[in-house]
Amino acid sequence: MNRIQHAFQSKGKKLLNVYFTAGYPHLHDTVPVLQALTKAGADLIEIGMPFSDPLADGPVIQQSSTVALQNGMNMRVLFSQLKDVRQQVPETPILLMGYLNPVMQFGMENFCREAAAAGVDGVILPDLPLDDYVDEYQDIFRRHNLKPVFLITPQTAPARIRRIDELTDSFLYLVSGPGTTGGTNTQAAGVQDAYFQRIEDMQLRNPRLIGFGIGDKASFQHACRYAEGAIIGSALIKALEGADDAPAAAARFVSSVLN
Repeated sequence: MNRIQHAFQSKGKKLLNVYFTAGYPHLHDTVPVLQALTKAGADLIEIGMPFSDPLADGPVIQQSSTVALQNGMNMRVLFSQLKDVRQQVPETPILLMGYLNPVMQFGMENFCREAAAAGVDGVILPDLPLDDYVDEYQDIFRRHNLKPVFLITPQTAPARIRRIDELTDSFLYLVSGPGTTGGTNTQAAGVQDAYFQRIEDMQLRNPRLIGFGIGDKASFQHACRYAEGAIIGSALIKALEGADDAPAAAARFVSSVLN
């Protein structure tokens, strides 16, 4: 059993997955923010690998990526920062979230090897085509015991959802609706809830986390009615913006969602 599976088995419901951008607001905030989020009660941690041209990220996360890149964050710096992270955060699942371009520049084999050596559990690459993963990268992921996480949207066909469910042993990332991260979901609540219920009724083998548009205690609790938990990113990034003490700001934010 991997750390991701263990987190879901041990808690079951209302898991909070929080996303923050590596190297934001300052280059060396990555590990201190990670530790603070864990101590405050986050169940899973997503570390964003900043990229200059993200596809799924809204303006808040895009801006944090720009700042992080200006701070000097890159893949080698990130892996250097994470080198001893499992001494401080031994059990909490850690995932890397980013885009295919910088991973390919680093080299997929090198990326997976470095991620595994740092104790990373899973990887989210929204622009990685499913067929490419199966044909070219699945064996590399398996060799390094990294769990892929794929996104499901309201438009994803049932056959594709079941294929995604077969290809991972982590969780399914349910995008709450159209748009990018941090946006206001314009779907009617009933339409959105019907989509969540439709996925639940499929009785998939992997647990589900709902992301996009989740930003506070109320939206987190609503998402947890239809899934094992939810993912919050942009709202946390906003809380870190301009903070004198980024770890303290991160802890306060998690507390505001869970308490």
